[in-house]
Amino acid sequence: MTAADKQKHNAEQALKEAEARRRAAEAEKKPTPVEKGGRNGPDPARYGDWENKGIASDF
Repeated sequence: MTAADKQKHNAEQALKEAEARRRAAEAEKKPTPVEKGGRNGPDPARYGDWENKGIASDF
């Protein structure tokens, strides 16, 4: 087996292992819980705008 053949074999093996890990991670993925009593619309902590009684403030 030449060096190029070994490298190709190792690359194929790595791709197979990565695909197996992706499948295992996808199988273990849990659905995100539903927020109860939360705000409607985009998350203010994510977008940086806070709104209270129709008044928006940007920190």
